[in-house]
Amino acid sequence: MLKNKNQGFLNIPSTYKPEMASSSAKPSGLERRLIQKLLQFMGNPPLCFELWDGTKVYSAHADDSASTLRLSSRKVLWRLLLNPGLNFGDDFSAGLIELDGDLTDFLQNVYRSQSPAHRSSLLERYAINRPSRFKHNSLNKAKQNIYHHYDLGNEFYRLWLDEEMVYTCAYFPEPTASLETAQKAKMDLVCQKLRLKPGETVVEAGCGWGSLALHMARHYGVKVRAFNVSHEQIKFAKERAAREGLSGSVEYVEDDYRNITGEYDVFASVGMMEHVGRSNFKAFGELIDNVLKENGRGLIHSISQNEPRPVNAWLEQRIFPGGYTPTLREMCEVLEPIDCVVVDVENLRMHYAKTCEHWLQRFDEHAEEVKAMYDEAFVRAWRLYLSGCIANFSTNSLQLYQILFTRVGQPDVPWTRSYLYQD
Repeated sequence: MLKNKNQGFLNIPSTYKPEMASSSAKPSGLERRLIQKLLQFMGNPPLCFELWDGTKVYSAHADDSASTLRLSSRKVLWRLLLNPGLNFGDDFSAGLIELDGDLTDFLQNVYRSQSPAHRSSLLERYAINRPSRFKHNSLNKAKQNIYHHYDLGNEFYRLWLDEEMVYTCAYFPEPTASLETAQKAKMDLVCQKLRLKPGETVVEAGCGWGSLALHMARHYGVKVRAFNVSHEQIKFAKERAAREGLSGSVEYVEDDYRNITGEYDVFASVGMMEHVGRSNFKAFGELIDNVLKENGRGLIHSISQNEPRPVNAWLEQRIFPGGYTPTLREMCEVLEPIDCVVVDVENLRMHYAKTCEHWLQRFDEHAEEVKAMYDEAFVRAWRLYLSGCIANFSTNSLQLYQILFTRVGQPDVPWTRSYLYQD
């Protein structure tokens, strides 16, 4: 287990070392044929495998300009063949798989090659339907999962997030806007969609480092209660609120969203539904119903996938334990049993791709500092994670939906969206 000097962890097995990878035996004909089968299963992206002895195996759509994955040993090959979803990430992080070419471009090519026919193959259907892959997020487990990712240390995130420490999709009024401008624009977009009015009460389920709650209070005159189970984030948010004189308007609560009580004019959840867990969606809707006033309204902002399937094994075990990305249908189904109706849906997919491009650039600029905090395997793992995010959003494999909803029968829904773009 990989640990930093303070807290947090990444469960990359420590036994994977490049010096263990030496092998002089040549690959067999069976192994070369299995690689071809793997490439076919991947949709034949423009890709070449270079094996430990220099043997190259090309996909049907590859030439000498294609990206090349270099496998350091027979053991690495068989690990990849037996469990590519987990072992590619582990062995890439450990330096046992190297890539000649741009990592984001490579992943984009792989995702673009995945046609619906490949996605619905027998092997993948089996993986999707295994009930053990959909994990239940208990209160205690949810706290452990958040600790794994968000309590890695504020100094780590400060290296590559914007100055407001916003770790969700930004909104770029123009593609050339800075990350700082785009994150403030996203917070304004959320507030304008919710049509916040001075004196109203807002509850935020999952608040990160607290920037949205402060933005709501400072610029829209509302009172906010913001819930989060991350001790590091809540501590940061409380200290910032005190420095900026907003402690009277924003209350940060270190607790699980399931323990929210009271009634509020507005419910907001930005980047938290991915951590709720599929088995808790019904309870999530019931919570909204319990805390939202009769004339209330709310917004859910979440990464979304195109069809229900478990999170990639490596991402779930190493980066985001306990996560599940809902489909748009599942997001809307949260609201169906309760007295709420969806009034607007917007997809910010390309804005998230652009956000992750900024994050990756800043992460790479501080890679040596991150390595000093953790180690090289951690740097490679997070580079893979951020590159994978760019590739998923840019190729339409993942979406980012904002769903605006109100209580049934609320009469003052705006006639057009023009109110969103007024200063």
